[in-house]
Amino acid sequence: MHSDDTAFVIIDVQNDFCSGGALAVPGGEEVIPRINALQADFAVRVLTQDWHPVTHSSFASNHDSGQPFSVIEMEYGPQVLWPVHCVQGSNGARFHPDLETDPADVIIRKGFRPAIDSYSAFFENDHATPTGLEGYLNRRGVRNLVMAGLATDFCVRFSAVDAARLGFRVTVLEGACRAIDLDGSLAEARADMRAHDVEIAP
Repeated sequence: MHSDDTAFVIIDVQNDFCSGGALAVPGGEEVIPRINALQADFAVRVLTQDWHPVTHSSFASNHDSGQPFSVIEMEYGPQVLWPVHCVQGSNGARFHPDLETDPADVIIRKGFRPAIDSYSAFFENDHATPTGLEGYLNRRGVRNLVMAGLATDFCVRFSAVDAARLGFRVTVLEGACRAIDLDGSLAEARADMRAHDVEIAP
């Protein structure tokens, strides 16, 4: 059992990111048994959930010339255009049925603002609009975070880097994550996390 100042942050283990989903991460559901087994080791458990309106600006279908996985410039910086995924209330947005969700202390929904995407569990992609997770963890006395989930090179990466910037000590269990690896994004993510003193563990 980890001490009370350590939280397990389980990122976006949702149907659309697993096999058969709209934005399936290769082997996404393979992380679930290990995540389930680990939950009992932590006093604080957090689930994050992508929760997009159908009008979301990150969806390629909402842009006249937008192609999935192309990159456009938004007010807050570069934005990958994604296939429609994790639409609020849809089956794709639900947690994978094999994921044990009952132990969760809190569920953080992100990406619900139509004009801005949100990879990180802590901030929207403007790196300024908070989700509220930092305040929750601070009030719980949490200083250390262990992260797992989907996808290593997007939501896990940005969550880990933001947490480190906020002063948390962060460990990413890479063996309990899976990556999209879009144009070298996995190598870039590993380098970014290490540059911010995130520990990458098996």
